[in-house]
Amino acid sequence: MVMNDMRIAQSRVTAQGQVSVPAEVRRRLGLGPGSVIEWDANGDEVTVRRVGRFTSEDIHRAIFEVPPAPKSLEELKESIEAHMRERYGRAPSRKRRRARD
Repeated sequence: MVMNDMRIAQSRVTAQGQVSVPAEVRRRLGLGPGSVIEWDANGDEVTVRRVGRFTSEDIHRAIFEVPPAPKSLEELKESIEAHMRERYGRAPSRKRRRARD
């Protein structure tokens, strides 16, 4: 996580190699008991971030080599209905469909 080149906190390393994560850093990263953080090295800089915190763009790039073509809302609705018919043998009920539209 880049913090605009602004130091927000300091920590001291104990004799056992442990570091306390300052409250401001915990707040910004949404860390709590049991949270897992990872340390990324890039040259002489180390970045600490919460594991599992990826943007939708990060996930999309990891899944798709080539981005899928954009679809209209109507195309998305049709795809969902086709999936429902295939999986459950029926389309969503008309009552639910009207509420969505």
